[in-house]
Amino acid sequence: MTETAPSSNRFAPFLDELANAAAAAIMPHFRQGFAVDNKLESGFDPVTIADRNGESAMRTLINSTYPDHGILGEEHGPEKLDADHVWVLDPIDGTRAFITGLPTWGTLIGLRSAGTPSLGMMVQPYIGERYAGDCEQAWYNGPLGTRTLKARTCSRLEDAAIFTTTPFLFNDTERAAFDSVEASARLSRYGTDCYAYCMVAAGQGDAVIESGLQAYDIVALVPIIEGAGGVVTTWTGGSPANGGQIVASGDPRLHDRLLTELSKPD
Repeated sequence: MTETAPSSNRFAPFLDELANAAAAAIMPHFRQGFAVDNKLESGFDPVTIADRNGESAMRTLINSTYPDHGILGEEHGPEKLDADHVWVLDPIDGTRAFITGLPTWGTLIGLRSAGTPSLGMMVQPYIGERYAGDCEQAWYNGPLGTRTLKARTCSRLEDAAIFTTTPFLFNDTERAAFDSVEASARLSRYGTDCYAYCMVAAGQGDAVIESGLQAYDIVALVPIIEGAGGVVTTWTGGSPANGGQIVASGDPRLHDRLLTELSKPD
């Protein structure tokens, strides 16, 4: 699949090339027999050959096309992080979904320019969906055709549908803050990984609240949310570029409410 990105960012068409390379490396393994390794001595952080091969394919393409660009990837470490442009890659965001056959994982392809997220795409090759943005606009291509992404209006937490991958992301203090938000929201959904952010950008949900994220978990998603009219920050309103405690909202008014709620003392 190769699409023409409706963006003035000169690197936007390259997103689809990277997406194609990653999909070709990953899809032969989805719902097939493969070994699952654990990155942790205590706990469970799975990684597979599909993760490693997907990232390797993207790295090879970046190094051959833009050899002066940097790369920060989950599986194979950093290269030239002092470069003006750094690609931030997560070949399979949602490896737990991947290893259990659920199509709620995605390949995250982000670009940081001068340290700031400037371009991003989430690719789900099994379903055939791509969500992308350049901070000014956001777009979708998939089974529903090609369309502009626009976050929906929702100013009240009491009317909001909120997402998190799992409440177990949070420490005790964070969990208390999330539980308070969840108790006020209309609806909450778990198990979403990167798809939650894309659903906010697409106007299907209103906010994502997570913690403990790395740069490669969020950089690709920031330009999509912002391009659709939403907001992404840390829980204290700071830059999300390095991960951490992240909140993304489709409506800036809801975002302000969430920042207030998440910063309340115990």
